[in-house]
Amino acid sequence: MNGVVDAAPAPGSDRVGGWRLAASPSAYLRSAHEQAIDWFPWGSEPFELARRTNRPVLLDIGAAWCHWCHVMDEGTYADAEVARILRAQFITVKVDRDENPEVDRRFQRQVGALTGEGGWPLTAFLTPEGDVFLGGTYFPVQDGMGRPGFRRLLKEVARLWKEEPDTVRRNATAVREALTRSRDASNAGAAASPSAFLNNVRAHLLESFDPVNGGFGQAPKFPHPTGVAFLLWDAFASREDGSAGRARTTLLRMADGGLHDQVGGGFHRYTVDEGWHIPHFEKMGVDNAALLDVYVEGARRFGDVRFVETVRDTVEWVQNVLVQKGGGFAASQDADNAPGDDGSYFTWSRPELKAVLTGEELRLVTRVYGVGSDGRMPHDPDRNVLYRLMSVNEARAGSELGETEANERLASALTKLRAARNERPTPIVDTALYADINGAFIRAFAHAGQLLAEPSIVITARRAAERFLKYAYDPAKGVAHRVDDAGGHGWGHLADQAELAYGLVELAGATGDAQYVRPAEELLTLIDREFRADNGVLRDLGPNLYNGPTIGSVGEPSFPLEDHPHLSPNSAAALAMLRLASLTQNDAWREKARTLLTAVQGRLGHAGLFATGAALAVGLVDTPAARLVVEGTGPGSDRLFRAASAAWYPDAWLFRGTPPPPFSLPEELTSASGPGAERLLVCFGTRCLPPVTDPAAVGPLLLGGGRDPPA
Repeated sequence: MNGVVDAAPAPGSDRVGGWRLAASPSAYLRSAHEQAIDWFPWGSEPFELARRTNRPVLLDIGAAWCHWCHVMDEGTYADAEVARILRAQFITVKVDRDENPEVDRRFQRQVGALTGEGGWPLTAFLTPEGDVFLGGTYFPVQDGMGRPGFRRLLKEVARLWKEEPDTVRRNATAVREALTRSRDASNAGAAASPSAFLNNVRAHLLESFDPVNGGFGQAPKFPHPTGVAFLLWDAFASREDGSAGRARTTLLRMADGGLHDQVGGGFHRYTVDEGWHIPHFEKMGVDNAALLDVYVEGARRFGDVRFVETVRDTVEWVQNVLVQKGGGFAASQDADNAPGDDGSYFTWSRPELKAVLTGEELRLVTRVYGVGSDGRMPHDPDRNVLYRLMSVNEARAGSELGETEANERLASALTKLRAARNERPTPIVDTALYADINGAFIRAFAHAGQLLAEPSIVITARRAAERFLKYAYDPAKGVAHRVDDAGGHGWGHLADQAELAYGLVELAGATGDAQYVRPAEELLTLIDREFRADNGVLRDLGPNLYNGPTIGSVGEPSFPLEDHPHLSPNSAAALAMLRLASLTQNDAWREKARTLLTAVQGRLGHAGLFATGAALAVGLVDTPAARLVVEGTGPGSDRLFRAASAAWYPDAWLFRGTPPPPFSLPEELTSASGPGAERLLVCFGTRCLPPVTDPAAVGPLLLGGGRDPPA
């Protein structure tokens, strides 16, 4: 956004309320345009108005997918008395955290420094200069839920502003000083050696691992795909099964849980319990892209049909719900389908199941998916989240159904449930196209298309890439944050450059199409030039590229290092550099990644689980890349290619025949390749192995990494 908004209505005007939001590209902002609150979108004008009128600013940050944002909009901000106080005493600004992640990042930190809490909705009270002096998250209209009522809070903040300006200044100063101390402490960290850093992350990860339910930590339980990816690398590097077992348990439990939409596919954001049973129902594009990618890895590493099924149904959900007609992946699907709703679209009562299914289907669904057990909604126990409680074989015990027939009945039941659910009011989709989310999906769809041997999936990734490259890309400025029919909007965000570059590298390797290499190189060059700070790590905003208003702390440098819980932009940039290095045999990119990661290690300290993306990158720096070439054109070559596509290695590239430049091959592989026999040629780094002709040997060969068997 350029910060330009309409001026405030003249005194006596009937244009009262959020009319400025009506034409916003943000679904979250548009949803509030009929409120009786004089909302401004983010920009300089409301802060200038606050200075002229000597009023504090109320900042609301939320998102279209956020359940508690809807609760606050539908309850607190819909209250006539709240609206009256806000119009009389405050300047009000509403921000979509997906549209303005840089604003959200900084004000989350400020409110967190003051109150120790954060999340969405974020409710912050600011000076006209943009400094936080009070804040919190959700507030009800009246006192309740252990929180002060918003009416009372607003009156007290208005009084404080007028009668105790020194208190306001002290609070704002305390926030700034706390953030300065935090930055200084982070900058003071000594760079750990790669092995010490990896050992530290590994220890934290194993300590937080849940051996019963998989995953990490306690309730609420978030998926941490970067943690799983690190465990897979760790198992390879250590040649021990412990980390691999933890990764597999986590993937199985998540796939079986209510976190995973058993009827419609895809994943909800997190669960409120440790067992993955009861989710918060929003489906985030960023989470589904990351989870899809790690399930592709799991399917390759373990050969488990459950993981292949999870990849397939996640792809189908994304194709049906998020993929846009002109190319690209939408941002999210809401949790709710109506005011006051809490997951009714995704949950089932027994009467609803009985109305759709036959008696035998109902019995199977009830047993397999735990109807009436731990999936019951706490506020409405008659409604059930379906999660996989037992196998079909266990569920058919005591019946006359054979295994094949039971599986057919269950598949029929799920088809009926999908059709019945499609008749319900559907939660809205935020159709905004953001570069960082699309980059992650491009990467995941390129990998999923290879695994499933379905070219249409890779074509979907291509269409997303081409839309951004055509309408929102400039080699001098990088990629814009958002694209629509008018072009690109919002420049200079690190996450967009890193994720799109990473996606383009993976798409280039999956397709063997060199057209994606050049923009990936340009984006990574731009990152290295425009985003690297004096301390060696990458800022979230490029100071010469960012074109948004720099209000308050937005102009100050901020360094996105930790996974939350998806891959951090610094780690995404490092991984993109490493993968580009192995794809093009250009070790200059590997050295740039090594330099970046040395700086990152020194600042992450004891981030543990939230440093697993960086740890994965550190581990890959010195892991030899595998390059595979399948020769020949007959059925034997087809079988070898399918086997290689389904096999796992931490850093592998697969080609059908000798690839074109710039996908250069080691000299040994180049001299060995050529038309002729149906065979697979494999090199790990510069060490090439004898040709492979047996598809069954491919998986073990890659998993061993060409190393001698462990003693």
